[in-house]
Amino acid sequence: MPETAAPTQTHAACIEACYACADACDRCAIACLQEADPRQMARCIALDMDCAQACRLAAGFMARGSASDNAACAFCATLCDQCAEECDNHAMSHCRECAEACRRCAAECRRMADHKARPTTVAGTHARH
Repeated sequence: MPETAAPTQTHAACIEACYACADACDRCAIACLQEADPRQMARCIALDMDCAQACRLAAGFMARGSASDNAACAFCATLCDQCAEECDNHAMSHCRECAEACRRCAAECRRMADHKARPTTVAGTHARH
């Protein structure tokens, strides 16, 4: 059975940023649904949902020590950037807070995506890709 490399302290800050961002996105989506005309917030809500899911995916990859965590983090950073950009279009405090969390997460995820992928090992030898 393949073993995976354990997450390192380097991953801890990114994992924390991912979960904080996912929570901020969830709060933003719920608050957007409670706005006077939630239809005008449809793009924000959709990006909040996509971003939260991407953040949780990236955090899971890092926590498991996946050799693909850098790819998951690159994907997450892209969605965080899109969500922050959309939230910046709105004056509500929940959108501003979400945009800030997205920018922090995107920065951490880009830092992780730039790291060399961790090799997955099988019985002490490097797995072939």
